Amino acid sequence: MARLDNKAALITGGGAGIGAACAQLFCAEGAAVTLVDMNIDVLEKTVKAINAKYPAARVSYFEGNVADVDVAEAAVLHALRVNGQLDILVNNAAMRTYTALADATPQEWAAMVQVNLTGGANFCRHALPALRESGRGSIVNVASCYAVVGRKGMGVYDATKAAQLALTRTLAHEEAAHGVRVNAVCPGSTLTEFHISKASSVGKDLHELKSERSDTSLLGRWASPDEIAWPILWLASDESSFITGTTLMVDGGLSAM
Repeated sequence: MARLDNKAALITGGGAGIGAACAQLFCAEGAAVTLVDMNIDVLEKTVKAINAKYPAARVSYFEGNVADVDVAEAAVLHALRVNGQLDILVNNAAMRTYTALADATPQEWAAMVQVNLTGGANFCRHALPALRESGRGSIVNVASCYAVVGRKGMGVYDATKAAQLALTRTLAHEEAAHGVRVNAVCPGSTLTEFHISKASSVGKDLHELKSERSDTSLLGRWASPDEIAWPILWLASDESSFITGTTLMVDGGLSAM
């Protein structure tokens, strides 16, 4: 359990869901971890849970909205101040909207792009000097299986996730000479606190919620956040040292259906 020994990571959207699962796994594997989220309550809850399970964990947090252009610089500076280095960036923060493309407003487009695309790009820009200095830096962008598979009803979200894949490929080209690898993970349906809370608000229980994803993957079920965090860990670690510019589908086979 030392795949990230002597490494420091920054994870956006780290307060809950996939980000929190990554935080716990990274700490278990020896990394110093900084979490960024706009929700201070979930940040504190996640850090407390990590410290309870791994008393020696080195974990800190920075409260901020990734849509704010100044947050990326401040969060990276915080991570460097606390840990003295930065070797891994996981761009996981995201927002959703459930609007058909024919009805999507300019305001919805702008808000989604600011979080899902330019927010991550800003974190890349401010993290790159430290990642280059690391010599074995790794960026993992968390996109979506629906960046490559069509559906209806979430076109704005899906378009920004597809753009993340283009950003990943281009940045991999640009940063290879500096020793920084850039990859993307495309999760399928993942059962997080967000989905449980959303279902509960309309009267669905957990059993009913789970049954809704029986036809959205070959495996016929939701993923757990841990099942997405493990591939992210692998791409973040030196075990994937000859992999860059890659999109890894972690979708239970949805993209093969």
